[in-house]
Amino acid sequence: MAGHKLQSVSGLPWQGVAYFCTTRRGGVSQDAWASLNLGPHTGDDVAHVAANRRIVRECLPAEPFWLDQVHGTLVVDADRLSTTVQAPNMPAPKADAAITVVPNTVLAIMTADCLPVVIADDKGSALGMAHAGWRGLCAGVLEETIDALRASITAPSGWRAWIGPGIGQRHFEVGPDVHDAFVDADPATAVFFVQKTPSGKWLADLASLARYRLHKAGVRDVEISGDCTFSRPDLFFSYRREAITGRQATFAWLTQRDQVRREG
Repeated sequence: MAGHKLQSVSGLPWQGVAYFCTTRRGGVSQDAWASLNLGPHTGDDVAHVAANRRIVRECLPAEPFWLDQVHGTLVVDADRLSTTVQAPNMPAPKADAAITVVPNTVLAIMTADCLPVVIADDKGSALGMAHAGWRGLCAGVLEETIDALRASITAPSGWRAWIGPGIGQRHFEVGPDVHDAFVDADPATAVFFVQKTPSGKWLADLASLARYRLHKAGVRDVEISGDCTFSRPDLFFSYRREAITGRQATFAWLTQRDQVRREG
C-alpha cells in the first residue's frame, strides 16, 4: 500500500519482543473512521478496513491472530488453535487474551479506550496480550493471562508488561457500580478513584488499576504508555468521545527462536 505511512506508539526496548500500537493515521478510511480503522464491526466500509489491515500487515512478520473481544477473561493459546481459525472468512475466537511461545506469531488486540496490555517474561520466551476494559480487568483477565503464561514455559526469570494507550482518568467517568466492583473486592483500589461532586460519579484511573493488578500477580516491571485515547482525537479513536468511531490495534510477537514450551 504505497503512499501510506504507518504511525505507531510503543515503549521501551524489550528482549525478544516486538510490539506497537497503531494510531488513527496512515489508512484509507474516511469520515468518523479516518483513517486507519482496523475494526470491521464499527460500521466502516469493509473494503476500507481490509485495505487498512493490509497496510499494517506490511509491518508484521505474519498475519495477526485476531480475537472477537467480548469483555471477558477467556485466554486462548494461539499456538494450539488450528490455523484454520484465522483463515479468511473464518470467525475469530471469542476471547479477550491470547498467548504464544512461537516466534513471529503475531497477537492482536483492538481498542478504542480500553487498555491493550502486553505481557512477557524478561527473556522473551512467552508472550501474552490482553484486552482490559474495566469489566475484564475487574474480573481478572490479566491474572488469567499471567497464569496461562506461567503454565506455558519452565523457569521464567521474571515478568514485565506494557500498558498501551487507553482512556485517562480525567475522562473516564464511572458510576458507583464500577467503583464498588473494584473496592468491595480489594479496598486498596480506592486510591485509583476520585469522586466527582455532587453527581455521585467517580473518575477511574484504569491504567493504574491495571498496573496494580499486574504487580499483585507478580509482574515486577510495568510500563504505562501515558497516552490518553479520549484527549487525542488527532491520534486515537475513542468510543467515549465518539460512539461512531474506529479501532486502533496493538500487535506483539516474539522475535527469538529458543522458546521451550512446557509440556502437559
